[in-house]
Amino acid sequence: MGLFSKLKSVLTKTRDGISKKLTELFAKNKLGEEFYEELEEILISADVSVNTTMEIVDEIRDTAIKEKCKDKDYVVSLLKQELLDTLDYAQKPQFTTPCVIMVVGVNGVGKTTSIGKLANKFVKEGKSVTIAAADTFRAAAADQLTVWAERAGVRIVKHSEGADASAVVYDAISSAKAKATDVLIIDTAGRLHVKANLMEELKKMDRVVKREFPDANYKKLIVLDATTGQNANSQVQTFSQAVGIDGIILTKLDGTAKGGFIISLSYEQEIPVCFVGTGEKIDDIEDFSSEDFITALF
Repeated sequence: MGLFSKLKSVLTKTRDGISKKLTELFAKNKLGEEFYEELEEILISADVSVNTTMEIVDEIRDTAIKEKCKDKDYVVSLLKQELLDTLDYAQKPQFTTPCVIMVVGVNGVGKTTSIGKLANKFVKEGKSVTIAAADTFRAAAADQLTVWAERAGVRIVKHSEGADASAVVYDAISSAKAKATDVLIIDTAGRLHVKANLMEELKKMDRVVKREFPDANYKKLIVLDATTGQNANSQVQTFSQAVGIDGIILTKLDGTAKGGFIISLSYEQEIPVCFVGTGEKIDDIEDFSSEDFITALF
């Protein structure tokens, strides 16, 4: 099953909320102010932010008026293009090697699972991978990550529970450099973005990577649970302020009818979606395609 097919499957709830409502809208309304007001309501109900929704609908209205167009298919094509342009506003990073990827996020978003899937993905692309188990805060975190590392067939560097997370990062970097590893993925403790002490620990790990491996292509990815919707904005803002965020790993899209939040979040925060989880298996992670995502919404 290709990415489009998987995305179409996981986006069923969001697509039903947009596509069916659009069909009803075209059936009862001609193009006009009432039409555009209802179009705004449809996008907002899919959890696209109010500000981004208004920008998108204004562009569609202006273009339709200029082109003197009242055709349903043309308006839908305008909507798709505007959504695509909005989602593509932030440029995706390149994961050239040697690469260090620090994975951050709050508790319960699927961070450990995403790291295991990501490691497996890089291995399948012919890259050597090491995982750093720098979540020394949560009981059995390293044990769970070890299971994923074994499934992906990659090395893992870990210390005892309660150890200094930055020391784990230091040792993992030393090991990765010594073995000329292509990709080092750093797990971090799931932390509430309001916990100042844990955010300081994250900043310390960030400094260790920059100091010890300055030549690496260093990226920081945040894992977001799609069911969180617009509430993910505050998570992204706080982690961005702490260490800077280069991209998003999106999980649990199949559990929400509000998957549209990622369009406005990525646009407003200027942070692209890099990877998307499409299921529970180790192979169920894909490079994010904005075109496939938008197409799957209709």
